[in-house]
Amino acid sequence: MDWKTLQALLSGVNKYSTAFGRIWLSIVFVFRVLVYVVAAERVWGDEQKDFDCNTKQPGCTNVCYDHYFPISHIRLWALQLIFVTCPSLLVIMHVAYREDRERKNREKNGENCPKLYSNTGKKHGGLWWTYILSLFFKLTIEIVFLYLLHWMWDSFDLPRLVKCSNVDPCPNIVDCYIARPTEKKVFTYFMVGASSLCIVLTVCEIFYLIFKRVVRRMRNWGKTSSKPSVTYSKASTCRCHIKLEQQDSRVKNKHLDALRASAPNLTLI
Repeated sequence: MDWKTLQALLSGVNKYSTAFGRIWLSIVFVFRVLVYVVAAERVWGDEQKDFDCNTKQPGCTNVCYDHYFPISHIRLWALQLIFVTCPSLLVIMHVAYREDRERKNREKNGENCPKLYSNTGKKHGGLWWTYILSLFFKLTIEIVFLYLLHWMWDSFDLPRLVKCSNVDPCPNIVDCYIARPTEKKVFTYFMVGASSLCIVLTVCEIFYLIFKRVVRRMRNWGKTSSKPSVTYSKASTCRCHIKLEQQDSRVKNKHLDALRASAPNLTLI
């Protein structure tokens, strides 16, 4: 694993996240990724090698193992971590798209041109929708993988004894034994608990962003509705009336001068 690349990726995601998103990212990194890399792989490394059955029938042990473990816990968690962290890349890609547009705008119109975005990383407009969609993707992925784990192994339980029946080429009912079931059960519940906590944080972040957006819209609506229509001050209206009177008097004087020039003997009353 390239830790520098992972650290750069997590710092980029953390830069544009809310407080709930930062807590979610810390839990994923510390309680899921590190536990997976450091401990879980070693705990589940002997699952197939030490899966013993009380028969010497060739192929029966492998078939029983495949019947009870259609997919390994460790590989399922690896897929879950990959799919859960991928939606966060959508936000980084959207911010990179904004920064690229801003750079092209400066190259085309000069350095002193008006900016397209006040802040490329601020969650407004399309970036807000991208962030919300990424949260819904993460929430859906977490729930789907928890359901798969519950459906495959019946409430996340790992019994010591597994009975393999009616599975060819095993004869009749074969008893098989899982290696270190208690230790594996502890790690299973730990990963399920961490995933459930991430679901709660994701739901809280979704409601927080929606509530914040609704409050902002209500404030903007209140400001626009409280603005009065066009008003004029007394000074401005007085000045306008004075200008209009001056213009009317000038027009009248011009007409009088024209009449006097055309009829000099005419007397005006």
